[in-house]
Amino acid sequence: MTVKIYTTPTCVYCKAAKQLFNEHNIQYEEVNVAQDRVALQEMVSKSGQLGVPVIQIGEEYVIGFNKPKLIELLHLK
Repeated sequence: MTVKIYTTPTCVYCKAAKQLFNEHNIQYEEVNVAQDRVALQEMVSKSGQLGVPVIQIGEEYVIGFNKPKLIELLHLK
Protein backbone atom coordinates (compact mmCIF):
# COMPACT_ATOMS: atom_id res chain seq x y z
CA MET A 1 0.00 0.00 0.00
CA THR A 2 1.40 3.39 -0.92
CA VAL A 3 0.98 6.42 1.33
CA LYS A 4 1.57 9.98 0.16
CA ILE A 5 1.04 13.08 2.26
CA TYR A 6 0.81 16.56 0.78
CA THR A 7 2.12 19.02 3.38
CA THR A 8 3.43 22.46 4.16
CA PRO A 9 6.23 23.18 6.66
CA THR A 10 3.98 24.95 9.20
CA CYS A 11 1.02 22.55 9.18
CA VAL A 12 0.45 21.09 12.67
CA TYR A 13 -2.02 18.49 11.36
CA CYS A 14 0.57 17.35 8.81
CA LYS A 15 3.03 16.85 11.66
CA ALA A 16 0.41 14.87 13.62
CA ALA A 17 -0.23 12.60 10.63
CA LYS A 18 3.49 12.01 10.09
CA GLN A 19 3.89 11.24 13.79
CA LEU A 20 1.11 8.63 13.52
CA PHE A 21 2.83 7.08 10.50
CA ASN A 22 6.20 7.02 12.29
CA GLU A 23 4.72 5.48 15.45
CA HIS A 24 3.36 2.61 13.37
CA ASN A 25 6.37 2.30 11.03
CA ILE A 26 4.28 3.32 8.02
CA GLN A 27 6.47 4.32 5.09
CA TYR A 28 5.20 7.41 3.30
CA GLU A 29 6.16 9.92 0.67
CA GLU A 30 5.99 13.55 1.78
CA VAL A 31 5.31 16.24 -0.81
CA ASN A 32 5.76 19.87 0.24
CA VAL A 33 3.19 21.79 -1.79
CA ALA A 34 4.55 25.13 -0.53
CA GLN A 35 7.68 24.49 -2.62
CA ASP A 36 6.31 22.33 -5.43
CA ARG A 37 3.62 24.08 -7.47
CA VAL A 38 3.19 21.08 -9.79
CA ALA A 39 2.45 18.89 -6.76
CA LEU A 40 0.01 21.52 -5.49
CA GLN A 41 -1.92 21.37 -8.75
CA GLU A 42 -1.82 17.55 -8.63
CA MET A 43 -3.20 17.59 -5.07
CA VAL A 44 -6.01 19.98 -5.99
CA SER A 45 -6.96 18.05 -9.13
CA LYS A 46 -7.05 14.71 -7.26
CA SER A 47 -8.72 15.87 -4.04
CA GLY A 48 -10.48 19.13 -4.86
CA GLN A 49 -8.80 20.64 -1.78
CA LEU A 50 -6.38 23.50 -1.26
CA GLY A 51 -5.79 22.83 2.44
CA VAL A 52 -3.30 20.34 3.83
CA PRO A 53 -2.81 17.66 4.79
CA VAL A 54 -4.21 15.65 1.94
CA ILE A 55 -3.25 12.04 2.48
CA GLN A 56 -3.43 9.44 -0.27
CA ILE A 57 -3.58 5.83 0.88
CA GLY A 58 -3.78 3.57 -2.13
CA GLU A 59 -6.66 5.03 -4.15
CA GLU A 60 -8.33 6.70 -1.14
CA TYR A 61 -7.89 10.33 -0.07
CA VAL A 62 -8.17 11.62 3.47
CA ILE A 63 -8.59 15.35 3.90
CA GLY A 64 -7.10 16.74 7.09
CA PHE A 65 -5.92 14.73 10.08
CA ASN A 66 -8.87 12.34 10.35
CA LYS A 67 -7.24 9.88 12.75
CA PRO A 68 -10.11 7.32 12.82
CA LYS A 69 -10.17 7.18 9.01
CA LEU A 70 -6.38 6.90 8.80
CA ILE A 71 -6.40 4.05 11.33
CA GLU A 72 -9.12 2.29 9.34
CA LEU A 73 -7.39 2.65 5.97
CA LEU A 74 -3.98 1.68 7.36
CA HIS A 75 -5.46 -1.29 9.25
CA LEU A 76 -4.01 -0.08 12.56
CA LYS A 77 -5.24 -0.94 16.03
